Amino acid sequence: MKKDNKKYSCLLFVFFLVISCISKSLANENKNFLSLKNDEVNLRQGPSFKYPIKLVYKKKNLPIIILDKSDTWKKIRDFENNTGWIHVSQLSNKKSAININKNSILYKKPTIFSKPIVKLEIGRLVLIKKCKDHWCKITSGNFKGWIKKNYLWGKIN
Repeated sequence: MKKDNKKYSCLLFVFFLVISCISKSLANENKNFLSLKNDEVNLRQGPSFKYPIKLVYKKKNLPIIILDKSDTWKKIRDFENNTGWIHVSQLSNKKSAININKNSILYKKPTIFSKPIVKLEIGRLVLIKKCKDHWCKITSGNFKGWIKKNYLWGKIN
């Protein structure tokens, strides 16, 4: 009987350890999203101004995820899986996301039964005002409304 209790306790401990690690990694992933501060930001091959420019972003508030850091540089990945280094002076905490679902519908209220406002194409940049449950209140261009959270890539929490 004591062996069964020890096995059960050990199994229960491992289960909670795994759950704890998963929740920490998900929490960290949300914290790792930032956005571009300016209309023109250089993505470099390494963490210094001496490294060549890989590409130039031309979209302010574009969401990126942080992969690594080195002094005042952050290694990032964008929603198209481009990776490289950006100086921290070019990054912002502004909440933004990219629509990753074809023809997502923006609704007046956070329910599919409310008035549809507009369809958003894939790759459309949106600014996050707030999120709750499975929905986010966003602005994009002249449009304001609610979109399903799982249609977005970026800082949605």
